[in-house]
Amino acid sequence: MANGGPVEHGYPHLETVRAAVTALYRRLSYDTVRTFSASVPPADVAFCDTDDLHLGAQRVAREMVRHFRLPDARLVVGFREMTHAANVELAAGPEYFVELNDRFRTHRGDIGAALAHEVAHVYLHRLDLAFPATSENEILTDTVAAYLGAGWLLLDAYREDGVSSQKLGYLTPEEFGYVLAKRALLFDEDPSVWFTSPQAYSAYVKGRELALRDGRQPPLTGAGWAGRRRYAHDRRHPSGGGPAAAGYAFSSGPGPGGDLRVSFPCPTCLQRIRLPVKGRVRARCGLCRTVLECDT
Repeated sequence: MANGGPVEHGYPHLETVRAAVTALYRRLSYDTVRTFSASVPPADVAFCDTDDLHLGAQRVAREMVRHFRLPDARLVVGFREMTHAANVELAAGPEYFVELNDRFRTHRGDIGAALAHEVAHVYLHRLDLAFPATSENEILTDTVAAYLGAGWLLLDAYREDGVSSQKLGYLTPEEFGYVLAKRALLFDEDPSVWFTSPQAYSAYVKGRELALRDGRQPPLTGAGWAGRRRYAHDRRHPSGGGPAAAGYAFSSGPGPGGDLRVSFPCPTCLQRIRLPVKGRVRARCGLCRTVLECDT
């Protein structure tokens, strides 16, 4: 939790974020992801200063448990002085103990954001989905919370001005915006209407620009003129594979003189798709079922 200190910006964890989206689809399946089409409504996690601290925290925790479809999970929420925003004890369940930073005693509107991350930890623990490194696992947790409809609260908790700052979670504000935009494109959703923080809205707009750019990279037909020209050049000289920034790479099929193929990330689930280089083709991603119009 950044509290008054510098807030990291940009996309330093983008590769891990994209891997997290792919891992989520592989673990849950397309059908299960679609059951999370409704985000956590702001009214369900609203927390007024006049609300009882402990009863209110338990109420918000129950809403998060309900959202993540963990009907038999019970969260016991407490507060203590600590460095991080929150911590959850990942035992066998069904009871989980969550500790929140004492700061939330007076910043109750952000309790939903902290619990979104911690309940996502419980959800992933039950799915047995994890990345090897602790830092990567935290990025996975933030990504899953945002992609499944609870993480907009984490971005909305981001505030920054000339004299103070606050940010929850391990993703940068722009990375949160990127994941939320990926979700918004999937479910035709506009999370920006829920933001109370102007800095959160700006970060979402920046992340959305990058998310939209994913759908405009060759060999997708939505690619712009410059991208198509670069792709045509790389296709004529495929020995170099392809520029890392573009995401696509060329390779030959098995055997001598094998047909040229191109691989590129699906703009929805980000798993790599491999197609023969033969002009206009319509492909369906086997993981997220997105239909892709391509010109290979």
